[in-house]
Amino acid sequence: MTPEEFFMEPKVLAQKQYEALRMYFIEKKPAKKVAIEFGYTYRGFTTLVSDFRDKLKKEDTHDYYFVERKKGKKRSERIDEAGRIIIDLRKKYYSVEDIKVTLDSKGYRICEKTIYNILSSEGFSRLPRRMKTVKQQLEMPRIDAEKSITLDFIPEEFKSTSAGILCLLPFIKKHGVDQAIERSLFPRTKSISKLSSIMSFVALKASCIRRYSSDNLWCMDRGMGLFAGLNVLPKASWFTSYSHRVTTQMNREFLKALHQIWLSAGLLGDTANLDFTTIPYWGEDGHLENNWSGKRGKALSSMLAVLAHDPDTGIIDYGDAGVMHSNESAIVLEFLDFYKDTPVGRKDLQYLVFDSKFTNYQNLGKLNKQGIKFVTIRRRGKDMVDKIENQPRSNWKTLRVEAAGNKKRTLRVHEEQLFLKGYNDTIRQVSITGHGKIKPAIIITNEFDLPADQLIRKYTRRWIVEKVISEQIEFFHLNNVSSSMVIKVDFDLTMSILTHNIYRLFALEMERYENMEVQSIYEKFIKNAADIKIDQDNVQVFLKKKRNLPVVLEKTNLYPNQRYSWLGNKKIKFEGASYS
Repeated sequence: MTPEEFFMEPKVLAQKQYEALRMYFIEKKPAKKVAIEFGYTYRGFTTLVSDFRDKLKKEDTHDYYFVERKKGKKRSERIDEAGRIIIDLRKKYYSVEDIKVTLDSKGYRICEKTIYNILSSEGFSRLPRRMKTVKQQLEMPRIDAEKSITLDFIPEEFKSTSAGILCLLPFIKKHGVDQAIERSLFPRTKSISKLSSIMSFVALKASCIRRYSSDNLWCMDRGMGLFAGLNVLPKASWFTSYSHRVTTQMNREFLKALHQIWLSAGLLGDTANLDFTTIPYWGEDGHLENNWSGKRGKALSSMLAVLAHDPDTGIIDYGDAGVMHSNESAIVLEFLDFYKDTPVGRKDLQYLVFDSKFTNYQNLGKLNKQGIKFVTIRRRGKDMVDKIENQPRSNWKTLRVEAAGNKKRTLRVHEEQLFLKGYNDTIRQVSITGHGKIKPAIIITNEFDLPADQLIRKYTRRWIVEKVISEQIEFFHLNNVSSSMVIKVDFDLTMSILTHNIYRLFALEMERYENMEVQSIYEKFIKNAADIKIDQDNVQVFLKKKRNLPVVLEKTNLYPNQRYSWLGNKKIKFEGASYS
C-alpha cells in the first residue's frame, strides 16, 4: 500500500469517516463527490455529516477517532478504589510497606510494585529513612479497620510489618503458656476466645506499641492479628472494655499457673529479688496514696506495685499492683505464701534479697522462723557510720568480689554478729567500703555460712531487678496509662509480666544473647517484616533478610511438629525471604 492509498482507501471504519469528513469540511468538496470517493450513498453521507455536527455540540469527538492506548495492564475498579486509600495514606507520610499492610487488612490484593507505580503516577517521591519515634508521631488517616474475628485459615498470602513477634510462638507453645491461658479464669467475648483475647494484649506488648494512639496501623496489621489467631487485632476500645472485666483474683490465679510452669522448667533458682515500682495515675486521685517515683524525682499520686525477679534466668515470678502503705512491709510474707503454694518437693526458695525499706525487723524475724534466708541493707545512722569508720584496720579484710562483665572488684569488708532490736535475735552484719560511695554499705543477713564475697555478690545482683523495672516502664509502657487505651493497672501489670517472661524464654534459647535487655532483643531479633503464606497444613513466615536472621531461623525451627490450636491447628515454619 502506498501512502496515498492509506489516506484515500482507509480500511478502518473510524479512519474512513474521518477522511471523508475532513475532505468535506477542510477541502470544501461537494457532498456527492465525497460520497462517491469513499463509497457512501449521498443520503448516507449527509446523515454522517449531521450526526458529526450534533456530536460536536454535545461532546468532544477526539477520543472517538483517535483512541490513546496506554501500555501495561488495565487498572481494574478494585485498584482504583484502593488508589484513593493509597494516596490518602501517602499524604500522611506512610511508607509503601505500611500502605501494603493496610490494604491487606482491607482485602485488597495489591503488590508493592503497583502501590509504588500509583504513587509515582500521582507525583509522589520516595520517603526519606525515618526513625521509629518519627513514625509513631504520624497522623493517622481516617480509615476504618476491619472487625476483628477468628481467622478461618483458608489458603491466602499477605504481608506484615510486625511479623517478627510470630517468632515467640514456638516458645509459648513449648512451655505450655497457651494451656495456662486456656485454663485461666480470664473471660472470653462473644466473638473472640479467651486465648485470642490474652494473646492480643501480648501482641501489643511484644511489639513495643505505645498506647497513646487510638486504632493506629497496628489494628490493621494481619501479622499481629495472626499472632492471636485473628484476622486483625481488636480496636483500642475493645482492649479497655476487656480489661475492666478482669478481677484481681483472675490475675493472681494466672500468675500461680505461670509459677508452676517456671518451676517445672527449672527456671526459678534459690534466690528471689524483690522491689517496688510506682505506677503514676493521671485521673481523679482522691482514692490513691502518694508514692515516690524515682523516674520523676518526686512523690505523686500513684499505685505501688511489687515485682519478684529471678536473678539467674530473668523470669518475673510475681507481681501485685495493690500494695498500700498499711500492708507494704508485709508484702514479703505475702510473696512467700504465694511461692509456697506449690506441689510438695518444689519449695526451692532459700534466699530473699531486697533493699532496706522493703520490710521491717519484725517481719525479718518471721522469715527467720520459717527458715528463709534474707539479704538486705541496713539503714545507716550517723552513730553507726562513725562506729564502723573507727574500727581498727586489723578488723578489716580485703576481698576480690565478682562484678559484671567477668571482672572483679577489690573491697574492704568488716564482719560482726550483733543482737538486733525488733528482730530479737543475733544477726550477721557485713560493712563494705571501697565501693565508690562516701558512706559504707551495711548488709545484714541471717545467713552465717555463706562466704562474704558470695554474700556481697548475691546482694549486688538485686540491682538487676531495678533494670527490669526500668524495662517494664520503657519497653512495656507500664506507667503509660494516660492514653486513649486505658487498661486496668493490675491487669496491665500481669500482661507486662507475661510478655516479659515470653521474651526471657526466647532469650534463654539464644546463645550469647541470654542476658540482653528486652529492647535490644526486640531490635536485633523480633522487629522484622515478613510475607506470610497460609496453606492447608502450615503457616509459612518468610522473614526479611537481617543480620541475626540465621540465629532466629535456627532456634524457631527447633520445634517443627508443634501444632497451634489458635492457628487452625496448623504448624508454623520460618524461612528467610529473598529480599531485605
